[in-house]
Amino acid sequence: MLVGVPKEIKNHEYRVGLTPASVRELTSRGHQVIVQKNAGTAIGLSDEQYVAAGASLVDTAKEIFDRAQMIVKVKEPQPQECAMLREGQILYTYLHLAPDPKQTEALVKSGATCIAYETITGPGGGLPLLAPMSEVAGRMAIQAGAAHLEKSKGGLGLLLGGVPGVEAGHIVIIGAGVVGTNALQMAVGVGARVTVLDKNVDRLRQLDLVFGNRISTLYSNAHAIEESVLSADLVVGGVLVPGAAAPKLVSSDMISRMKQGAVVVDVAIDQGGCFETSHATTHAEPTYVVDGVIHYCVANMPGAVARTSTFALNNATIGHAVALADKGWKQALKDNPHLKNGLNVCQGKVSYEAVAHDLGYEYVPADFFVQ
Repeated sequence: MLVGVPKEIKNHEYRVGLTPASVRELTSRGHQVIVQKNAGTAIGLSDEQYVAAGASLVDTAKEIFDRAQMIVKVKEPQPQECAMLREGQILYTYLHLAPDPKQTEALVKSGATCIAYETITGPGGGLPLLAPMSEVAGRMAIQAGAAHLEKSKGGLGLLLGGVPGVEAGHIVIIGAGVVGTNALQMAVGVGARVTVLDKNVDRLRQLDLVFGNRISTLYSNAHAIEESVLSADLVVGGVLVPGAAAPKLVSSDMISRMKQGAVVVDVAIDQGGCFETSHATTHAEPTYVVDGVIHYCVANMPGAVARTSTFALNNATIGHAVALADKGWKQALKDNPHLKNGLNVCQGKVSYEAVAHDLGYEYVPADFFVQ
């Protein structure tokens, strides 16, 4: 199979779909890989390394899209990339379609076979291709929140860990999944007071066993969220409903009653965000202010640490990329029900139920295409 890797064009996005090591995995099995020049140079992956791994270099993204049978990316295709997709071509990347009707419409129109990292499941449960980026984003959420609590950034002027004789800051984490757990580890590490909320009591019990009296755990309901948010200096939203739009758990009224100069970090923004006042931002302009509360809602947070993120992502994605290249998408999906869960759009139809429901499309199950 001819596999293509275009350079990412989203704002301040420096990750790359395949590392040279991943390219070698494909070329060693007889596949061809074409990589756009300078696709990885910003994170220290030189064109020479790609050539040494067996790839061929091309000048433009158009040549990638014109020639490749499978496109491997990181972020969702931008409008000009969607326009270059064609019927029968495989697109293997993050999509996050539920809050993005324009992208969904463009992918449906393209006729391409679109497989989303974020809905591929794992044998042990969970979302193994989303997990590494959730780990990065969860850890970054505390880092970003701490920076924007500084007075020079418009924040309250608060050190999360405090100092002897001065109370530490209060971090509230909504959701105890991969994002929340990684945010929690960082939050405890900086010495803040931490409250984590989730509906899964077993998960809260696990965290309590690990962290003991260094954290507070609360069952997540409207009352607990409101009380916690109003006392918080930093709120991290890490709630996920796989493939679907994130629930709005923090209302605009709650935001209006928060401390002036407090910070909210919405890690769920890729799926529409879990704060009612959230809208996507970029690394170029990461924040905005609503009712005196700083909102950090960057839709590609892990892109800020692009080298770490690229290697972590490739560790998770390369196995399925090899299977798709070796077998073709139909056989690969037929052989692996977890990979089949990644099929979101195929031959002009929406094949992921939550996306179809949220955006008003007819749902055509993946089994229809792979029988």
